Amino acid sequence: MRILVAGATGNTGARLVHKLTDAGHVPVAMARESSDTSVLPAGCELRMADLTDLKDDVVRDVDAVVFAAGSGGDTGKDMTDKVDRDGAIALIDAAAKAGIGRFVMLSSVGADDPSQGSDGIRHYLEAKHDADAHLKKSDMPYVIVRPISLSNDDGKGFVTLADHVDRDGQVTRDDVAAVLSASVWQAGIEGKTFEMAQGHTSVVEAIAELAA
Repeated sequence: MRILVAGATGNTGARLVHKLTDAGHVPVAMARESSDTSVLPAGCELRMADLTDLKDDVVRDVDAVVFAAGSGGDTGKDMTDKVDRDGAIALIDAAAKAGIGRFVMLSSVGADDPSQGSDGIRHYLEAKHDADAHLKKSDMPYVIVRPISLSNDDGKGFVTLADHVDRDGQVTRDDVAAVLSASVWQAGIEGKTFEMAQGHTSVVEAIAELAA
């Protein structure tokens, strides 16, 4: 499969691109002109685009889209809106218009009810909530992954995927990338929204259980 990855040079997105490559897929790394593309595999296909000014043809010639982008913790509310909400919505609309086969959204625990979030994260959760809601209303098959707090530790390979998980602790970005990768191709999970934490079930088994 040819899979467009938004946020491909980010902490999670770069890990995802490597996992897709290792799995035999062809990731198309969406990146801004200023992005550090050295984190991507050699020979990785690049597609220069900016989520704050997206063109519909960004999704040309791909089978699926993964949104793994984020404005980052150091930006203000305006950039959170432009990237995490408006940029995601623009990409969803472009993908729906093109008839893309699946859209996988990296969201966040708490996006189901942003009002319960702390002051520091509530605006971000509101942006993710709006993007998730827009995706659910689209005509595309979708998967929404909502992990707990992320760490840069080595992946453990074992996760918990459920409607609701224990929100204490952290889950590794590497394992999140593995779940995003599997969510692109696993049959039977279209329309699923699930939370993610570290756990005791392998990623492949956990994804397959969602389809059962």
